[in-house]
Amino acid sequence: MIELRKISKHYPVGFGRNEILKDVDLTIQEGEFVSIMGPSGSGKSTLLHIMGLLEEPSGGEYLFQGERVDRMNEKKRTQLHRGAIGFVFQAYHLIDELTVYENIETPLLYKNVSSSERKSRVADVLDRFNMVAKKDLFPSQLSGGQQQLVGIARAIVAEPRVILADEPTGNLHSDQAKVIMELFRTLNEQDKITIVQVTHSDLNATYGNRIIQIRDGHIQG
Repeated sequence: MIELRKISKHYPVGFGRNEILKDVDLTIQEGEFVSIMGPSGSGKSTLLHIMGLLEEPSGGEYLFQGERVDRMNEKKRTQLHRGAIGFVFQAYHLIDELTVYENIETPLLYKNVSSSERKSRVADVLDRFNMVAKKDLFPSQLSGGQQQLVGIARAIVAEPRVILADEPTGNLHSDQAKVIMELFRTLNEQDKITIVQVTHSDLNATYGNRIIQIRDGHIQG
C-alpha cells in the first residue's frame, strides 16, 4: 500500500546540511498496524509526515497504492491527502473556535460532501465514539482524552484508507491512552484501516502487528 524507496530528507544548516532521513526503504501492506519507534531526533515524525504528504522528501520515491506520489500534480496530491489519509496528532490540532461537531465535519467540507451526507457521517462517528452529548461543546471544554477522540473521529469521518498517528497518546494519562489504543485496534481489525503510529511507548507499540526501529535516520534491521 505504501512503499518508500531510498527516501532521504535533509535541511540546509550553514554551509552544510542536517540529514534527517537517509536512504529509507519501507513497505507497509494494506491492513497492517505498524509502530515506528526510535529516540528523539531519529526521524520518526519526519518519516510519518512524508507519508502523510505534510513534507516533501529530498530524494527517493514514494508510492501509494502503486502510484508515484512524487509524480502527481497538486490536485491529485490534495485529493490523496484529504481522501485516503487521516492524520492524528499528539497535540490534537482541533480548531478552538469550532464545536466538536464542526471539527469533525471539517474534512467533509474540504471534500465537498453534500449536507445530508455530512450530517449522516458525523452523526455516525459521534454515536460510535459516545460523544453525541458533547457535539456542541468546544475543545477547551473537553478533557485531553476527549479531544483526542474528536481528533480520531475527524480523521476517520472521511473514510481514509490509512491513519497516520504521531504520538497519539503523548499528552494523555494511562487510562485515556488505553482507550485510544483500543480504538485504534478496533479501527484496524474491524474497519480494516491501515494504521501507522509513531510512539515512544513500548506498551502502545505492542498494539501493532509490526514494530520498526529507526535510529539516526536509518531503519534498523
